Amino acid sequence: MKSDSDSNLPPLESSKTVGIADHGPSESAGPKRQLSLFDSTSIIVGIIIGAGVYQIAPDVARGVFCPAEGAAGEFYSSLAVLLIWLIGGLLSLCGAITYAELATAYPQEGGDYVYLTRAFGRWAGFLFGWIQLVVVRPGDIALMALAFATYASQLYDPLSGQASDITAGVYSVAAVMILTAINVLGVREGKWVQNLLTSVKVLGLAAIIIVAVIGPGVPREPTAFEPMGIRLALIFVLFAFGGWNEMAYVAAEVRNPDRNILRALVVGTATVTVLYVLLNGAFLYSLGYYGLANSKAVAADAIATVFPDIGSRLISALICISALGAVNGLIFTGARISYALGADHHVFNFFSKWDPRTGTPLRALVVQGGIACTLLAALGNFIDVILYTAAAVYAFYFATSMALLVLRVREPHVRRPYRATGYPFTTLIFAIVCLLLIHAGVTYRPIHSAVAAGLILLGLPIFWLTRHIRPESRTATQ
Repeated sequence: MKSDSDSNLPPLESSKTVGIADHGPSESAGPKRQLSLFDSTSIIVGIIIGAGVYQIAPDVARGVFCPAEGAAGEFYSSLAVLLIWLIGGLLSLCGAITYAELATAYPQEGGDYVYLTRAFGRWAGFLFGWIQLVVVRPGDIALMALAFATYASQLYDPLSGQASDITAGVYSVAAVMILTAINVLGVREGKWVQNLLTSVKVLGLAAIIIVAVIGPGVPREPTAFEPMGIRLALIFVLFAFGGWNEMAYVAAEVRNPDRNILRALVVGTATVTVLYVLLNGAFLYSLGYYGLANSKAVAADAIATVFPDIGSRLISALICISALGAVNGLIFTGARISYALGADHHVFNFFSKWDPRTGTPLRALVVQGGIACTLLAALGNFIDVILYTAAAVYAFYFATSMALLVLRVREPHVRRPYRATGYPFTTLIFAIVCLLLIHAGVTYRPIHSAVAAGLILLGLPIFWLTRHIRPESRTATQ
């Protein structure tokens, strides 16, 4: 039996993509193909490499601790550190392959929203857009803004002392507001900022690897700590890889989508995997396993032997740039989800306007930034925020994986420029991992997961009450 979305979904044609405006200025405003392969890859790499890898590397190391005694225990624990980062990259690549087929077959704004709607009905897409709008995306933006503010206040704090929290708060809000304003100005401005920040952060990360390796290294003596468990370690690793799917949200703005969407997903994910493995290898070489597992500022510790005086400030500056790149990328792509949600659901029709002057979803950007700034005052510590969103995020990852299986059967006529390599095994592997991580998140922080689940379910009555009200045309202008 077909879902309730069938009668409302626009037909797909091989020569045109729904929701894309390739026409001239006299036509209605809409997304235009302005993102090159480099732009697209910069978005992926820029979002993935935020501040997370620096903050959770020690937690991941503790999570894969090998209880063997002496040098053997340290060797196997070090090997496990590198292996889990490599596994995280391979699992993310399985997910990227799945998303690559969906994004090239349905190259529209909204990503998961589009795929879930087509596979399971308008209610499924609505729930995804709803939780992204009110919790996940503003939370991710606020989280990276907080990471930026933490390190920015270490570089310069005009209110040093007891008022330093005020400085961090001002910095985090300012980061969200300024980057939102840049993206409101236009796609060109947003992508230029993203390209610059991504290039600088990748060069900086490479510099850390080189400095840590050429330094003399100061391995630490074995120190007792509480192992976190491999399931949590994998959650943290995949969080650090989070962002490889962002290309799907801007598919309608990618030039030559048949080729560049896949290329950006694979090249971006593979590049980050290599960098993460090399980075953690450099940490292990410089500090040893126990030094990595017990470090409070691992990147600064790793280069301290070469730059003992200014090392911490250099690392703070790099992490600030990394966090800003993630914030900008999340702002850029997140507004496209709200735009797609508003185009199909009357209750959020406010977000469906594509500004003809700036060529951006202006309203969605402004509201998204406002919610993120509001959340900045309510967020807890870094780990709790990750676990708060983990179950919800992986639930929708799982649902999108299943959407590929469903759409292969339900819509065999749809043109698919790329078919997932290793299908269905790569898709099923990623789906199974999602289920395991949902279970891990729920069992470790059941209250956090229950709150997130409650917010997701709150979207059902909103959808049910408004499902018969049709929105205005997607191509309406402001």
